[in-house]
Amino acid sequence: FLHHSITTMNLLRAATLCRGQSSKLVASSRPALAATATTLLPNTNNSSRLFSAAPAAAAATTTSNLPPSIPRVGAATAFPDEYPGQNYIFNWCLNADGVTPLKKCAFRITKPLDLKVAGLALPKSTPLKVNAKGDRSKVPEAGMTDALSFDTFDEVMQQTKDSLSLSDALYCPEGHAPSTKFGVRVITNSKEGALVSDLVAYLERMPKRDPTSQSVTCYVLGGPNCEEFAGYAIEEVEEQKDDGSREAVSVATVVITGKKPSLKRIVAGIELSAEGLEADALERAEKKAEEEKGE
Repeated sequence: FLHHSITTMNLLRAATLCRGQSSKLVASSRPALAATATTLLPNTNNSSRLFSAAPAAAAATTTSNLPPSIPRVGAATAFPDEYPGQNYIFNWCLNADGVTPLKKCAFRITKPLDLKVAGLALPKSTPLKVNAKGDRSKVPEAGMTDALSFDTFDEVMQQTKDSLSLSDALYCPEGHAPSTKFGVRVITNSKEGALVSDLVAYLERMPKRDPTSQSVTCYVLGGPNCEEFAGYAIEEVEEQKDDGSREAVSVATVVITGKKPSLKRIVAGIELSAEGLEADALERAEKKAEEEKGE
């Protein structure tokens, strides 16, 4: 027993001694390792040249060893919560039109592929010709006849905007009115039938650009409790040019509501609006020519 106890104590002393020596060895080896690391780190710049053409002096910073292609891949976005149907720039644009997508689901549709992203069917034929002559008389211009006053039009338009803001989803086809350069945006909650797909096929495709206000804005509200309404209005606003000057331009607003909004009635409103905008532009051009002639 005594011999066993002595042997155990000797083993404990040996273990303690080993721990002490290993600690000293680690402590004494740290300067050597640091020196070795200092010696080896500059050599890593040689390997970085395999991936980057940046000069060796630029390797002093952490990001200097990154390939120069990294900045071209894409910068970090400030809007991490964006997803199909939730685009901040487009939402702000809709807000300027008086519609705020409170359900965070608004699809900007400028081409057939956008229809698939929105979960809608592709158009059966493109371009789509729509004969809306029979519906033109059913879309009066506000303030031009007794059939529709400005006050009534403004009231219905505001109610339509409010209802669209509360909709579960918004679908917004954009394009030029056929055979014109007037941009059109349709804001609707209706995906009944092929309404949105047909509008995409009807409108002429515009060049790709960031969302902005259009010359013609159509507010189309559908639903079982919607009353039938159709009308449009043209007003003159001031627009700032690239050189900072301001000029008068005309914009049009179309409002169509009903249980199942009619494609022909929407097209009639677009056609009438485009004709009115064209007439206003021609009148301004003639007036400007007369003023310049008088000078």
